[in-house]
Amino acid sequence: MASSSSSFTSTRTTTSQEDRKRLSWKERIFAPTLIAGVVGGGVGLLSKHRPTLGAANVSATYAANFSIVTASYCGAREFVRATRASGPDDLLNSAIGGFASGALLGRLQGGQVGAIKYSVIFAIVGTSIDFATLQLSSHLDKYRESMVGGNVKSEQKTGWLRLPEWSPIQVLDEEALAAKRAREEQLYGQRTIGNLEKE
Repeated sequence: MASSSSSFTSTRTTTSQEDRKRLSWKERIFAPTLIAGVVGGGVGLLSKHRPTLGAANVSATYAANFSIVTASYCGAREFVRATRASGPDDLLNSAIGGFASGALLGRLQGGQVGAIKYSVIFAIVGTSIDFATLQLSSHLDKYRESMVGGNVKSEQKTGWLRLPEWSPIQVLDEEALAAKRAREEQLYGQRTIGNLEKE
């Protein structure tokens, strides 16, 4: 009986790990591609070609190019990660994926010389961006933890967001809320009495 429950637990754990891998796979390819498209559209709006070719055409071209480059880089990086059976935060995956995607896009753009040039550029830039993202993600996680809180009791007490002590907006607990209501009723009573005396 114990073996069947342990196999059920291990199957359930494996399924949740696969779900996490599937979600993170989408996040590591689809989300950067969308972000790159938005950034590309913004760069297109600032381009020097905007007056002659039109803002919409230039923005759409930049957005498409940024998205294609990012999708090919992220796809190659994930292919290398799956082939090497390594973790998503391994920077060697980024270097190899950047080299491969740069070689492919460089070959399409500028022949053999372009393939060499683009592969080196993609490997360096892609690995640098992934390194910076890994470094920033730990700091963002710490910041998010400080804002949201870690345990269930603090979530129930202060809601989903814990404001800093210096904030002028404070979340009141039940005792402070009752004291505030008592003060408001007292002030309302004084104001009502003051209005009656004027009449």
